[in-house]
Amino acid sequence: MARRSSEWWLSLVAGAFTVTQLLLVRPGMGLGWDETVYVSQVSAHAPAAFFSAPRARGVSLLVAAVTSWSSSTELLRVWLALLSGLGLFLALRVWRGLFPMRVLALAGALFATLWVTVFYGPQAMPNYWVAIGALACAGCFLRAQADRFDRSALWGVGLSTALMAWMRPTDAVWVTLPMLVLVVGVRRLRLRRLLVALVAGLVAGAAEWVVEAYVGYGGLVQRLSDGSRIQGGLGWKLAVGDQLRSLGGRTLCRPCTGPMPNAAVTVWWFALPLLAALGLALAVRARRPASTLLLLACAATAAFPYLFMIGYAAPRFLLPAYALLAIPVAAALVHLVTAPSRAWRPVAVTLVTLGLAGHLAVQYVVLERTVHRTTAAHQGWARTATELHRLGVRPPCRLTGYQAVPIAFYAGCSSVATSGPNANTTRADIVRSVRREPVAVLTTLGGQPPEYARTWASHVTGDLRVYVAGGPAT
Repeated sequence: MARRSSEWWLSLVAGAFTVTQLLLVRPGMGLGWDETVYVSQVSAHAPAAFFSAPRARGVSLLVAAVTSWSSSTELLRVWLALLSGLGLFLALRVWRGLFPMRVLALAGALFATLWVTVFYGPQAMPNYWVAIGALACAGCFLRAQADRFDRSALWGVGLSTALMAWMRPTDAVWVTLPMLVLVVGVRRLRLRRLLVALVAGLVAGAAEWVVEAYVGYGGLVQRLSDGSRIQGGLGWKLAVGDQLRSLGGRTLCRPCTGPMPNAAVTVWWFALPLLAALGLALAVRARRPASTLLLLACAATAAFPYLFMIGYAAPRFLLPAYALLAIPVAAALVHLVTAPSRAWRPVAVTLVTLGLAGHLAVQYVVLERTVHRTTAAHQGWARTATELHRLGVRPPCRLTGYQAVPIAFYAGCSSVATSGPNANTTRADIVRSVRREPVAVLTTLGGQPPEYARTWASHVTGDLRVYVAGGPAT
């Protein structure tokens, strides 16, 4: 009965998270730029967009159950919201017995109420799933290395590692690095099995990505090099300030300029490491530091490349770190409201309650503004696609230029580029394709089209100018 009751609390958290996504992240928001790339790989609606070197195909396979036969974004959002809620439940369930149930339920609630978690849970993006895999992997790792051999936990390590590598191979390596360090060179059979499970998970999840590197990207080293170049060149770059700026609702901060958000928006980010440190201190005092230490180590390595090795920011990059930190933070908060003396307990409860209520209010204000702004941008792409159809640019067709990738998806066209991270064709090929299918070039209102399109018919739609091969100008 106690076991069922504990699972009921986790189910409640996961169910509330699913419902929150469906209510607050509008199903009609449309697909974002990266989403259109992932979805187009398995879509019956539009040709596959160019798949650049850093991307992996885990998200495409995850959404294929819907997108292979339906173009409904609403149906896709519902599918992903249900999956994300189930994933959160399973990842938290792994930790049952390692931490008290009230800590796990609070940890799930803390992670599930961040605006970035709610926003990306129902999206066709990989970062949430890396976070779920990281949380499950760390819990299964601790279970598998315990004195009593747990075969199911060993399988959990392999499968959750494979999930991360399936979504983002390089992130999977960073997350599992502390676990690999712990088991490499150890002669105990149980830990050797853990090493095999971790390596097998990485290999199984990244196998397709590695094979594709040799088939389509000139080899693994070349793909890694191209991925680094597309991301601005990986190296020592301080992106902490960029991540702070993105907390105000900037889904991509590149270049990351402008003022910092209001302090009310960022205060939780500064409280996070302090509370995590308190959680570690409590674990050390209780002589059970292993679980908390592993969570903090994996969170640190997961966050490191996005804080110190990349020249821009997106709040979704840190989702794995937030998921891993949620448990020690929850342990610290539970201690603050239960451990103080009877005289101070009401004060502690009041302060923590007010702090969490204010935090929750800020998160949902940022979420609402982000959803509104994102929806407006996506609707603009949809209107441009409708205007292109009116101008005769209908499938099969080609688009190139400014924001061509998402607009091409909305229009059912293929997107092509002659330069930049999505370069996949030449100018000569674009000119030749005019004889076979409608072709259009997109620019900003003040932008200039490429030389080959300067005599094409020019049209204005919203804040874009469209150059269409053939037809009268308007």
